[in-house]
Amino acid sequence: MRRRSIGTLEDREQLWRARHDALYAALALRPGARAWTTDVCVPVSRLADCIEETTADIAASLPFPAPIVGHVADGNFHCGLLLMPDDPEERRLATEFSGRLVARALAMGGTCTGEHGVGLGKQKYLLDEHGEDAVGVMRAVKTALDPQNLLNPGKIFA
Repeated sequence: MRRRSIGTLEDREQLWRARHDALYAALALRPGARAWTTDVCVPVSRLADCIEETTADIAASLPFPAPIVGHVADGNFHCGLLLMPDDPEERRLATEFSGRLVARALAMGGTCTGEHGVGLGKQKYLLDEHGEDAVGVMRAVKTALDPQNLLNPGKIFA
């Protein structure tokens, strides 16, 4: 079966441009801020609930803008936390919010990240999401393919 293309190349380029420009539009909300972006992904059936709860969490707990954008047809959305670069209190609040966002997504049957990857920022959530057995298998595969730990050392597995 051949996959159908949706829209023209120009249509797709316009969508990508809008997605790219969303970050710059968000940054304009708070001059001097830097964006700390994070994402989660939930089943589409829980997406509205997750966004609604996340919006309420932002309003109740963050003193800075945190716009939400997403390509929601797959259940994935992003929060752009607009932090002042040298403010440790804002960073603390952002870290706490991010943890609540991940917990919310996992409780709804989702994942800690939809596309940004686990990397350093979300490696602490792997056990919560997948359990020790699955993470053990992941470590074993990494060790088998990269016994000298040359590829992205310290990422995903501390």
